[in-house]
Amino acid sequence: MGPTVSDRTVARMLHEQGFSLQSNQKVLEGHQHEDHDAQFRYLAKQVAEHVAAGQPVISVDAKKKGLVGAFKNGGREYQPMGKPERVNDHDFPDKDLGKAIPYGIYDVSANTGWVSVGTDHDTSAFAVHTLRRWWDTIGKPRYPDATQLLICADGGGSNGYQIRAWKMELAKFAADTGLQITVSHLPPGTSKWNKIEHRLFSQITLNWRGDP
Repeated sequence: MGPTVSDRTVARMLHEQGFSLQSNQKVLEGHQHEDHDAQFRYLAKQVAEHVAAGQPVISVDAKKKGLVGAFKNGGREYQPMGKPERVNDHDFPDKDLGKAIPYGIYDVSANTGWVSVGTDHDTSAFAVHTLRRWWDTIGKPRYPDATQLLICADGGGSNGYQIRAWKMELAKFAADTGLQITVSHLPPGTSKWNKIEHRLFSQITLNWRGDP
């Protein structure tokens, strides 16, 4: 309109009109499948029936990969005044230490978690190996009379419903243990609703320091 003004003037005028700097917010959801309610009711029924029968029910998921070594981490912690913990000034992965891959198991009945940390790749073999370790160490002693195992998982990743290797490794695990294994996958795009598991394993992952 003619006059020249600075960006600060524009910012002040916007503020006076009720505007403020804001980041975008994830609230918009896509089209909800008409069978979602029925799917979750079926999953809840499966869990309730297994728990009532004294059979173990677990929820599994691979969590965010993390760099191993002296890297900057979000948050703060108490240190002597003026002596913060020293970390690398860059976030390039250490060629020798690589990345940590946490794969978690949440025992629904016992409300406890188990995490195996891999250093190679998030594969179906790694996922089922974590199941084996959990079963041999915790599951079998906790459920000595178990004949069934219900696994709740999301639909993608190393434990996805279309992953042939996941099914083959589970079949071997079932044959070795004699367990009747049932896998119930959460509907696509809804695994984030599994709040208990995500809170539990986010906390475990954040508290894990990553020391080799």
